[in-house]
Amino acid sequence: DHARDDVQVSSKPELALAARRRAVELRAAEHGATTAAEREALEAVYAYERTLFTKRGKKVRASRTWQMIDRRGIIPAVEHVVTRKVESTGYTELVKMGMQDKSFEAVVLRHPDVFSSAAVRRSKERLDGI
Repeated sequence: DHARDDVQVSSKPELALAARRRAVELRAAEHGATTAAEREALEAVYAYERTLFTKRGKKVRASRTWQMIDRRGIIPAVEHVVTRKVESTGYTELVKMGMQDKSFEAVVLRHPDVFSSAAVRRSKERLDGI
């Protein structure tokens, strides 16, 4: 239910962004991550779903991302996404919404010890290119 996070405050866009961020954090907390890296990676997925909601005006699940998480696990899924040569749609949409700190790439850079050096390098390149 996106009702609680669909705050539209045209005169106060920073409040709307803060509300979207908080809603994303709450949804990730409910998912049951066991480490900070896992929690932040889940926040990234929920943040991406929030961009889809904003774009399409209805709840949209990041189905392919969730399938990959189910198959690989959250950390290996993040590793896979960020080491691709082409940036993900999720990354692009989060940057457009000013939430690049919720991207998988940002998660990798905050927790470099959890990911490969290739994932860290690619994430840094992407975020430095903004």
